[in-house]
Amino acid sequence: MPQLAVFPKAFMNALCKDGTMRVSEWIDLAVKLDIEGIEWYAGFLEMADEENWPRFRHQVEEHGKSIPMMCCSPDFTHPDAAFRANEIAKQKRWIDMTYALGGSYCRVLSGQRRPELSIDEGVELAAQCIEACLPYAKEHGITLIIENHYKDDFWEYPEFAQKMDVFCKLVDRVRHPNFGVNYDPSNTYLAGEDPLDLLKRVSDRVVTMHASDRYLKEGTIEDLRKEEGGSLGYAKRLSHGEIGKGLNDYNAIFTELKRVGFNGWISIEDGVEGMDQLERSVSFLRKKISEYWP
Repeated sequence: MPQLAVFPKAFMNALCKDGTMRVSEWIDLAVKLDIEGIEWYAGFLEMADEENWPRFRHQVEEHGKSIPMMCCSPDFTHPDAAFRANEIAKQKRWIDMTYALGGSYCRVLSGQRRPELSIDEGVELAAQCIEACLPYAKEHGITLIIENHYKDDFWEYPEFAQKMDVFCKLVDRVRHPNFGVNYDPSNTYLAGEDPLDLLKRVSDRVVTMHASDRYLKEGTIEDLRKEEGGSLGYAKRLSHGEIGKGLNDYNAIFTELKRVGFNGWISIEDGVEGMDQLERSVSFLRKKISEYWP
């Protein structure tokens, strides 16, 4: 049966930028939820001190929870080889971080969609960098998970592999037992595409999932696809919302994941309106999981 984790979507600025929340405070909030794990973020300010790594792991594990997944954002499509080598080194440090926290999954991305980059060039650069990290990941028992992502907060350009065809081309290019997909249905809407179309193309490679939901503040899906699909800014018509009340069809998503034998972690990226909302999203997913994996 899939296990549930949570990600501090509502507290990223506080944990990563202004330091107004301590990681231990987030742990204390998260462990009260009906979950098995907490997805980590490499950019928590306190993660800069390696002495904190075992302390955080102990704090989570003493509540009977684990840290299964690490969220980080390598940029592997830069044209400069020295820049890419530095990104590979950063990814290996994030693998070290994941290992120290007791995790099994560490995110990778393709990189930024720089205007001068052709699709074939970008796929090749990203694939080479991911492949350069895979032996190190295997040594540490870590699976690298590539997400159909939109855009890191600190990037100038959106994700190179944001569009479905490019993402699938990269996933097909990298074949390794320590490599899989972290499926995020909501991000597909930001590409102006259908999350179920993507899932059916990659479901046999999905090893983890980000669960969230989006709803339209105005207009229709067709308006979104015409005006905002793949744009630089976050789609203004879309907003995060409580899971089960937005655009994502979790019955269809879980039907397909169940069909292919998915049994991995589902990490909830929600709660932007507070812990009560996050708790309702946890309850929704817990109920759905029990329906599809009784």
